[in-house]
Amino acid sequence: MKQPNQPGRAAARHCTRPFTPATARLRWQQGFALFLGLSLSAVGVTDELLPEEIEPTVVTAVQQSSPLTVVTDPKDPRQPVPASDAADYLKTIPGFSVIRNGGTNGDPVLRGMFGSRLNLLTNGGLMIGACPGRMDAPSSYISPETFDRLTVIKGPQTVLWGPGASAGTVRFDREPERFGELGGRLRGSVLAGSNGRFDKVLDGALGSELGYLRVVGNQAQADDYEDGNGDTVPSRWSKWNGDVALGWTPDADSLVELTAGKGDGEARYAGRGMDGSQFLRESLGLRVERSNLGGVLDRLEAQLYYNYADHVMDNFRLRSPDPASSMPMPMASNVDRRTVGGRFAATFSWTEVEWVAGLDLMRSEHRKRSSRFDMMSGRFTDADQFPWSKDALFHSYGLFSEATWNFAPRNRLVAGGRLDRASAEDFRATSGMMGRANPTFGETRADALPSGFARFEHDLADSPATLYAGLGHVQRFPDYWELFSPGRGPAGSANAFDGVKPEKTTQLDFGVQYQSGDLEAWASGYVGQVRDYILFTYTPGMMGPTSRAENIDARIMGGELGAAWRFAPDWKTEATLAYAWGKNSSDDEALPQMPPLETRLGLTYEQDNWSAGGLWRLVAAQNRVAEGKGNVVGQDFGKSAGFGVFSLNGAYRLSPELKVSAGVDNLFDKAYAEHLNRAGDAGFGFPADPVAIDEPGRTLWTKVDFSF
Repeated sequence: MKQPNQPGRAAARHCTRPFTPATARLRWQQGFALFLGLSLSAVGVTDELLPEEIEPTVVTAVQQSSPLTVVTDPKDPRQPVPASDAADYLKTIPGFSVIRNGGTNGDPVLRGMFGSRLNLLTNGGLMIGACPGRMDAPSSYISPETFDRLTVIKGPQTVLWGPGASAGTVRFDREPERFGELGGRLRGSVLAGSNGRFDKVLDGALGSELGYLRVVGNQAQADDYEDGNGDTVPSRWSKWNGDVALGWTPDADSLVELTAGKGDGEARYAGRGMDGSQFLRESLGLRVERSNLGGVLDRLEAQLYYNYADHVMDNFRLRSPDPASSMPMPMASNVDRRTVGGRFAATFSWTEVEWVAGLDLMRSEHRKRSSRFDMMSGRFTDADQFPWSKDALFHSYGLFSEATWNFAPRNRLVAGGRLDRASAEDFRATSGMMGRANPTFGETRADALPSGFARFEHDLADSPATLYAGLGHVQRFPDYWELFSPGRGPAGSANAFDGVKPEKTTQLDFGVQYQSGDLEAWASGYVGQVRDYILFTYTPGMMGPTSRAENIDARIMGGELGAAWRFAPDWKTEATLAYAWGKNSSDDEALPQMPPLETRLGLTYEQDNWSAGGLWRLVAAQNRVAEGKGNVVGQDFGKSAGFGVFSLNGAYRLSPELKVSAGVDNLFDKAYAEHLNRAGDAGFGFPADPVAIDEPGRTLWTKVDFSF
């Protein structure tokens, strides 16, 4: 049996073309961030122009705000160092973890569930990645600080936001602007940190009572980081995004908004044989809303969106090809995905009932092209010199209905159902390394998939607490990564496209929510059965491991709990705990890729305009593993050791419009690795026997937030 995953030690010392932290640049970047803060504080912006007062705190834990729902502002400074993408931010919410592979673009996991089991939306639309191995996971295209609100609904407890959300629903949204008179606002931030980290965000709007123009932009970058042993981990990345929104608000209850956006970036990965040298994003959107219609029909909303991802992977732009690997010469792959969708919903209101009904639809096309290398002449022809080849086309059409019934003074029933028609068409003429004829070329598979839930909520008479229990059922159509990425499908099938069945999850969610004065506490638990759970099994081979996707039956259970207590006027303590358990009941073994027990303990002191706080994150060992099994991104390759990491932060509000915050993550420079982890790639000097990628060592950061 393999030993628990230990820190990578000196393996990464041998990485090709290392990017070392730019110490001189770090000094001027931190100096610039502080100088900006002091300069803006001297401007003397008047309170009349101030849209909101900046809180002098740093977020270390996100608490659940209502039954199974978390709502938070992703602009708030947080610890660890502010997030580089959506997965990085979500991991601060109890129940979430991330499959790590370096400095950025990890893949989010909720309660041990991964991929399209987690519905991830931006402004109501799907931005789906294109890489067959999820190098550009949907979360990698999201810069959290450019959004106004993050909403998480855990479990199959809503049907309003698309199909297949058996683990939960995540929404990053930008709110429409409202101006009572001609005016404007501007807010943003600058962050500098260890390992060359430098982020800039600017968000401004101009408008009047008739409409607005909003522009949001960000640029962020980091060098390779050093782990707790002082070894360099290949993890350099850079990103930028720009979005614009033009809104028409003829009255307080009407909105027509047109949005457009674009972004790009690059990232190199310690846990992959290729890096991402392009993450091009293009987005368009239109939404129309009309509220307070004055009758039973209370609200109408309609939305159209277009999202395009153009992703390039190669082994030579951010590293040198590994002569001992299966890719000894320069190689590149270009994939893209074009997703178009829409949603229409109507809200009906009566005295005791609110009912939302509507429909949504989606079309997503995937294409690819690859480079060529002539062994005789040594000539390399890049992927963009070849025509695109379409390999997959997905469609989804859904009808949904969800109602809240206040049938007694302290009792509510929330219930909903949806019916989806999902299909996929296989355009691959050949498949596999040898280019054999694809037996499912030209075939289409389709399914009608019902989903629904019912949840009872009861407010206690003598206590500001709510008890709830909900039963949900979701049938999920296999996604692109489950139908097209595996090398093989279930036994007896031609391939994964032919043999992988839709997944069926039935889950009971229950818990309690308490909030009164200085104490906020909550607990949520779940137990579920997953029929035809889609599992990946990996087999070592001469050209690298091969994967098989198959269906099994699984049992899952776990829960999260948290509390925030202001035990003195200036002191507040917070604690959260999360646990997920899964069993492959078909094979009588552990369900792979389950995060271990985790707890966060925080203590904050606030007085007037400044605050100081600490965060102690404790993670237990994970001994329940299924080696060689997992998902399209990761697999269990051994047990993992537990660890504890301590971090400190402080913040000072120089004025109502300006705040400077700073922190030290991993104060004691501990060497550790997360359980959900891709093994280090041999091309960077990691050993052939899987070794987990270490997390950053001691990291310093400074952030300036301004708003006027």
